[in-house]
Amino acid sequence: MAGMSVFDIAGRAMSAQLVRLNTTASNLANAGQVATRAEDAYRARKPIFSSVMDGASRATVRVDDVIAASAEPTRRYAPGHPLANKEGYVFEAAVDPNQELIEMVETSRQYQNDVEVLQTAKSLILNTLKLGQ
Repeated sequence: MAGMSVFDIAGRAMSAQLVRLNTTASNLANAGQVATRAEDAYRARKPIFSSVMDGASRATVRVDDVIAASAEPTRRYAPGHPLANKEGYVFEAAVDPNQELIEMVETSRQYQNDVEVLQTAKSLILNTLKLGQ
């Protein structure tokens, strides 16, 4: 990958933050879900990122995969719940809403930083063009 511009780099970073924000939103939407078996309970999703370098020592980010987190669902005794198993337990989604909200705030800040990079680059290019007039 040769010749990435500041626009390519910031655009890829914004795309990665969008994936991160979407997985966080999905996790929050599924927080509190219950299942009869631990295997069926929702587990938080997390994107896996890697750095991408071009030939000029410039780097950006790539989303390699979105995986289920390793946290185990919480077993809760609720014999009256319609999804309770024979022993009276349900398994709650392995999602920490507080952690997901923090992730959402951090992601939105990173996205805003990427927007500011694009705005600064645009402003510098326009100012440079004005110098030639």
